[in-house]
Amino acid sequence: MRRKASLILLALAVFFAALSPLLRWYAFPRLAKIPAGQYQDMVLEAKDATLLDYGTMQARKVPKVTIVQTLKGNVEESEKIEKTAGKDVVVWDGLSYVVGPDGKMVSRIPERYIFDAHTQEPVHATGEMVDGDPVKRTGIEFKWPFLTEKRDYEYFDAQARVTAPIHFKGTQNFRGVDVYYFEQTIPWTKVKFPKTMPVEGITPESVAKTGTTRWYTTVRKFWVEPLTGAPVYGEEIHKEELRGGTLLGDRDKVTAFAGHVKMREDYIDHTVNLVKSNRTLVLLMTSYLPWGFLTLGALLLALSLYLEARSRRPGDPAPAKDAEPEPVSA
Repeated sequence: MRRKASLILLALAVFFAALSPLLRWYAFPRLAKIPAGQYQDMVLEAKDATLLDYGTMQARKVPKVTIVQTLKGNVEESEKIEKTAGKDVVVWDGLSYVVGPDGKMVSRIPERYIFDAHTQEPVHATGEMVDGDPVKRTGIEFKWPFLTEKRDYEYFDAQARVTAPIHFKGTQNFRGVDVYYFEQTIPWTKVKFPKTMPVEGITPESVAKTGTTRWYTTVRKFWVEPLTGAPVYGEEIHKEELRGGTLLGDRDKVTAFAGHVKMREDYIDHTVNLVKSNRTLVLLMTSYLPWGFLTLGALLLALSLYLEARSRRPGDPAPAKDAEPEPVSA
């Protein structure tokens, strides 16, 4: 009976020992992915910013500029693209909506980002765009890969439509979460005017006729939780200028927008809590279960060997019988 039990335990030990690396190196890369229907929004603010009044074409100080960013998973489009891409694809329809202190729109820029659900690498397909203009992204945008590494990544800048390195600057602790800090600088670059302008009657085409151009620079900062690849916080030191042309009169340039853009406090708390929850799920697949199964396999192996050794031990000798007393001779 002990021999049979030891064989069963040995089989279980081999099973759990084999399951450990399979879960970590085979199952996790296939199971960890961004849901196709995910929706998220974010509110950022630039306090004490500079903003251009298109009515007077004068830059003025304002108490606050608000940026609302939304990312909505387009399940129908992702399913269409998956048929030809041969992989799990996520389609995010994004919108960056900027509002001035009076509640009026400053700019509205839609975006479609198509990427691999597992690796976050861009997938090029019809519909990939920024503000209606077709683009072909390289590098990541919005989210880092699962199990982010301590290295530089290529990051796509939607304003300039270029990809540039975003540099790993070190590790930090952000509100109880260990994160990697990344920073990217986009130098002054000539960029397109938004197709939706803040003043009725003004279009990118009408501005182009005046010879005035739009320029942009930013310092982009992200604090990224490495297991999930999700930013828990972000900032931008953002500047835009209009340069040259008859629109500015005798001026060479005017500030269109300048401000230190930061996530609003309530969205920071929500994001940190969400990332902590998702981090636990990733740890379950990459650490807790694999190491748990490996430990269980080792314990079962030890128990199996113990029972096997007990089954092979020779039986105890039979107790010696007392010799009967011999008769005493007379």
